[in-house]
Amino acid sequence: MISRRLLRIKALLVLYAHNRKSEDSLEKAEKELLLSLKMSYDLYHFLLLLIIEIIDIAEEKIEIAKQKKIPTREDLNPNTKLIENRLIKQLAYNKQLKIYSKKSGLSWTHYPEIPRIYYKKLVESDIYKKYMSSEKNNYAEDKKLISNLFDLILMQSDDLVAMLEEKSIYWNDDLDVISIMVNKTLRRFKETTGDDYRLMPLYRSDEDEVFVKKLLRKTILKNDELIELIDCNTTNWEIERIALMDTLVMQLAITEVMEFPEIPVKVSLNEYIEISKFYCTSKSSTFVNGILDKIVREMRSKHLFNKTGRGLIGEPGFGDN
Repeated sequence: MISRRLLRIKALLVLYAHNRKSEDSLEKAEKELLLSLKMSYDLYHFLLLLIIEIIDIAEEKIEIAKQKKIPTREDLNPNTKLIENRLIKQLAYNKQLKIYSKKSGLSWTHYPEIPRIYYKKLVESDIYKKYMSSEKNNYAEDKKLISNLFDLILMQSDDLVAMLEEKSIYWNDDLDVISIMVNKTLRRFKETTGDDYRLMPLYRSDEDEVFVKKLLRKTILKNDELIELIDCNTTNWEIERIALMDTLVMQLAITEVMEFPEIPVKVSLNEYIEISKFYCTSKSSTFVNGILDKIVREMRSKHLFNKTGRGLIGEPGFGDN
């Protein structure tokens, strides 16, 4: 399931593209948002397929060795521990993974060098040698190896990142977050897990889907109002001189504070300040933090937002007897 942080980032990037293209409609921006999120979910399945593909290479090499004109004893009696890995078999037979991948056209067929690169890294690693030589042959060991394999992929990800950027512009910022989903998925498998096991959903809940759609829509619809609010609180700056990404981050933050009563103000502000550290200039987080603090104080004094439930945490008077 995609985190709220990534949902906010997706909304920011779509909002940025929307502002750069004045002819874009709200409907087009919403479609772009949904496509971007769908592509993130594609990446989740694509990475699971990569793990399977890497192990498939081991089976391919075993079969090739058997076909030698003069095969060795080792060629004819190979160590099949890797290709019989229980977790890999569960992934390979998982119905959802097979159906989704086929429907979405996900395959490593056009990028065969990537699985081969990581297969080579795997067989050269100590974790592989220890696994293959160990007398232990149980599900826990199988699971540990696949988890270590995925960690190896992430630690030496230059080849993978380059290929993902080539394949889809939507994946440029997704690998770190989606890899967390993959790791969680691997951890959740058990020896008794069947082929009908449900993988992680795109959204944690229906609320998350509503959240990101509403966040983008309200920010676009209230653009003029948000710009005016920011302008009034940046007296030493002309709004045109503020970096576009800084402005958009603040617009989303203000929208979230106003439109989502159940989210504490501090949570919203902290999220966008963190996002600004990665998507804005080096000094943006301090600037954004200062302006948002002024705006929220003004909004609170004018009762421009109301918090309820969990959203009341941190509000003046909350928790007083």
